[in-house]
Amino acid sequence: MRTRFLLGRVLDLALVLLGVSFIVFSMIRLVPGDAVQIMLGANTEITPERVAELRARVGLDQPLLVQYWDWLSGAARLDFGTSIWTGRPVSAEIAAAMWPTLELTLLATLVGAGLSIPIGAFMARARGSGAEVAVRVGAIAGLTIPSFWLGILSILVVTSAFPGLSVLGYVPFTEDPLGNLQRMVLPVIALSLPMLANLSRLVRSAMLDAMGQDYVRTARAKGASARRVTYVHALRNALIPYVTSVGVAVGYMLGGAIVVEQVFAIPGLGRLVLGAISERNYPLVQATILVMTASFVFVNFAVDLLYAVLDPRVRR
Repeated sequence: MRTRFLLGRVLDLALVLLGVSFIVFSMIRLVPGDAVQIMLGANTEITPERVAELRARVGLDQPLLVQYWDWLSGAARLDFGTSIWTGRPVSAEIAAAMWPTLELTLLATLVGAGLSIPIGAFMARARGSGAEVAVRVGAIAGLTIPSFWLGILSILVVTSAFPGLSVLGYVPFTEDPLGNLQRMVLPVIALSLPMLANLSRLVRSAMLDAMGQDYVRTARAKGASARRVTYVHALRNALIPYVTSVGVAVGYMLGGAIVVEQVFAIPGLGRLVLGAISERNYPLVQATILVMTASFVFVNFAVDLLYAVLDPRVRR
């Protein structure tokens, strides 16, 4: 991989992260009203002393540029300040909630991205058959069914059929591997279905386009089997747009995890940020949103590098 290309992508990454940090920093400051009084809440006796104390505690008594620089330099050291209500470091609370979200997102990505390739290849190879139409209808249904509705429905069905089965909550894999995977099955299905449906249709379209190219016709003329033409020649080239779409889908999946975690009572980043918003925990809201958006940026950065490996023309 050329050094110039890599340095350009790293510079783009730094600029995007800087822009993301500025947007996240500005979000609460654009909300109408006094952020400190909003954090104190309507049920608290708001006195000038309490307002001044909290304003100094979260650094809102400084000029905006000073606030931004202090927050940005702290974030670069993974120091996001202290949670208003618990008194714990924000980075510690995020670290505790990050692993359930990472596990859920990783498993859902493996299921969605992994199954979409054989399903999409099957739809391309069996184009026009009854089985292909049935799978395509199922893919369209997967795109239209909301994850939260599918999650609620799956809970009702599974708990009715198996009353003793635990489907809610979270158990760390290191403590109880079987219990962890048991509780992860339904959330992973609910979160991965839209990704599976979308990527399957993408693989199908890309493979149909690839199977009409000259190199595929040449392989057929040389006597290559239909299976080899489909799964070796056409599929390899169809994976180039697929890789880009996987990166985008993972980013959106991080957002979808917020809803799924609420439905299945998983103590991840989604529940953490929603709880911080309801508690008006200003430092925790800022840091959690920054971590989630930065994760999306890093995923797409990795996809850019992988895309360049798959298609050397991108590096030119």
